[in-house]
Amino acid sequence: MTQYLLAIDQGTTSSRAILFTREGQIHAVEQQEFDQIYPDSGWVEHDPEAIWDTVVATCKAVLDNNGVSADQILGTGITNQRETTILWDRVTGKPVHNAIVWQDRRTAGLCQQLKEDGHEPAVTERTGLLIDPYFSATKIRWVLDNVPDARERAERGELAFGTVDTFLLWRLTGGRSFLTDATNASRTMLFNIHEQRWDPHLLELFGIPGSLLPDVRDCASDFGTIADDLPAAGVTIGGIAGDQQAALFGQTCFAEGTAKSTYGTGCFLILNTGDRALKSSNRLLTTVGYRLNGRTTYALEGSIFIAGAAIQWLRDGLSLIRMADECEMLAEQTPVDHGVYLVPAFTGLGAPHWDPKARGAMFGLTRDTGIKEIVTAGLQSVCYQTKDLQKAMEDDGVRPIALRVDGGMVVNNWVLKFLADILGATVDRPEVIETTALGAAFLAGLQAGVYKDLEEIEKLWRCERRFEPTMSKTDRDRLYAGWLEAVRRLQQA
Repeated sequence: MTQYLLAIDQGTTSSRAILFTREGQIHAVEQQEFDQIYPDSGWVEHDPEAIWDTVVATCKAVLDNNGVSADQILGTGITNQRETTILWDRVTGKPVHNAIVWQDRRTAGLCQQLKEDGHEPAVTERTGLLIDPYFSATKIRWVLDNVPDARERAERGELAFGTVDTFLLWRLTGGRSFLTDATNASRTMLFNIHEQRWDPHLLELFGIPGSLLPDVRDCASDFGTIADDLPAAGVTIGGIAGDQQAALFGQTCFAEGTAKSTYGTGCFLILNTGDRALKSSNRLLTTVGYRLNGRTTYALEGSIFIAGAAIQWLRDGLSLIRMADECEMLAEQTPVDHGVYLVPAFTGLGAPHWDPKARGAMFGLTRDTGIKEIVTAGLQSVCYQTKDLQKAMEDDGVRPIALRVDGGMVVNNWVLKFLADILGATVDRPEVIETTALGAAFLAGLQAGVYKDLEEIEKLWRCERRFEPTMSKTDRDRLYAGWLEAVRRLQQA
């Protein structure tokens, strides 16, 4: 009887269930999208019930459609969109408000006030983060202040807060497990990454009752078992990590100096810094890479809010393309120096700019500009933003010794070739690009004893294709200078 590891990959636009073999190969995948909700400018929400329904449906489908029973599942791992905030009733399990998504900027005013009041240095010292609407703390505060009776109920201990992993875990275990892992906790702006605990000073600063918060575990731990009335009933949930840290783990970036960059809705470049919580001078984030056996591995992260979402906008917003895979063909027909720059700051600019008020713009349009140039500029914007992160890391004194890429966009060979050119660095695409889910599966396998250590997992990673830079430094610098000028003009507008 063949046995598998089940990964639940709950992302920003869809939920997936993936069965992996012990060797880290994909056996089967099921995926369902769900609606994005935009109540106001810069606001992004999800219906938590839609998230839950798609998770249950995909888990059921991946088992049923492949004739796999629960007793063939060695363990389950969860990976999730980070920072997205849900509060729910501890008795009924019913959310008190829609999930406020990581992209949401509604708390920009509160964040600005906190910075003006001088709180950012203390927050950064404790959490490794900057004060920004991106993180969970001000989203929790918004719910408590704006949903009727929410604060009173929270103070009475009637409500629970969780990032998506905690909400799913609560539901999957029938309300028995109220837990999160260190990576997700580190993205809330409430967790002291040095002491590895919820920080009383930050709870007081943001006005959040401690009773709302889940207990924090290692990334590989016994998180409970799936309830009897659900797919994979009785299977132990043994691994949890936020999506970007899960991808770091799935890419087996276990050595200090190794890095991965994930291209999904957003783009996230994470560099393993070992047991050092390296403080950035360039507005990058210090975060938990993973925590195993009580030992924390830290990372330096640059977060880009819009990557694949820019291509989705070209398809759904402007109707310039019908399918995302048309982009590669159009870019191949377009010179790289076509003169158009798209800055996709639809929900603000992330690292290293951290400008929540910025909004998207295009520069360099002429009468000759057409669909090919605009689509190519959209693809290039992802690479230019990655260059921003690379430069910031270099200025902080660290340079990735290897860049491994994953996520939906990396099937596009043109993007990876241009990425290698604009970075002036080698880019490796693995055989299994679903590394976010793979990381969750590896963590579950580690907990279940499928793998004895990280060295055994590391041997499973395989490079499918390597992209080497061929662009001259002169051309690289000229193109990147045009991008920097476009960003400067956007921020001055």
